This record gives sequence, C-alpha cells and structure tokens, in this order.
Amino acid sequence: MVIRVFIASSSASVAIKKRQQDVVRFLEANRIEFEEVDITMSEEKRQWMYKNIPEDRQPAQGNPLPPQIFSDDRYCGVSSCCGCHWMIY
Repeated sequence: MVIRVFIASSSASVAIKKRQQDVVRFLEANRIEFEEVDITMSEEKRQWMYKNIPEDRQPAQGNPLPPQIFSDDRYCGVSSCCGCHWMIY
C-alpha cells in the first residue's frame, strides 16, 4: 500500500500551503510512509488526481485543490473547505 499526498509546491495560497504542511506533519508524526506528488510539476499527475476523486467529493465549482490523499488508487481524503482541518475517508 502506497499513501500518496498530492500537493502543489508553487501554490500562492497560504491556506493551501498550511493544509499541505499539516497533512505531511501528521503522517510523519505517526510514522506513516507516504509519497508526495507535486501536481505543479506534471500535468499528467494533476489530471490523474482530478479524474480519480469521486464525483461526490468534487467541489461544487472549479477543480479540487491540494492536498488530496490516495492509498494506491483509492481516494482517501480531501483538504477541508474552511482550512481548519482535513479528513480521511
């Protein structure tokens, strides 16, 4: 099982950067092995992330924002809409 955290390394949003750091720190603190996937470096990976988020977890408008979490190809989590927490499904 590979945990992948989709991030955006060049995001201008402080809120997105904080959520990404929170997710990474949580996984590190709990000694959960994971791989970071930077969607700003690969259009193919960005499109894969968009296509593999279930329809009922898609935002009402626009594209899903990082961080997004997958276990192998199974969608597991989403960044919160309010920026105060994140969830694993």
